[in-house]
Amino acid sequence: MPPQSLREKVERELARYEHPLFRFRTDEIRAGVWLYINLREGFGIEHHYEINLHEREIENTQFPWTFQKLLYDCLHDYIVEMFERNPQLQE
Repeated sequence: MPPQSLREKVERELARYEHPLFRFRTDEIRAGVWLYINLREGFGIEHHYEINLHEREIENTQFPWTFQKLLYDCLHDYIVEMFERNPQLQE
């Protein structure tokens, strides 16, 4: 069996997750993989989140566990970024 690309490794982990609000997509780059998170269609909101996963992170034997934490942290940040108003924003 041929070795998996970095993108294939990320997509294999990503396939273990499904969420009714979010769509996930990847794109391989020279030194890693971009992970894109978007709301599913039909919400009337377009908000985009992306993170660069580096080769050393993907090749780490603990990647399945670190990926889960990273994904959950990103989803948290994604939701927080969508606030249209909060006490920290200058009005």
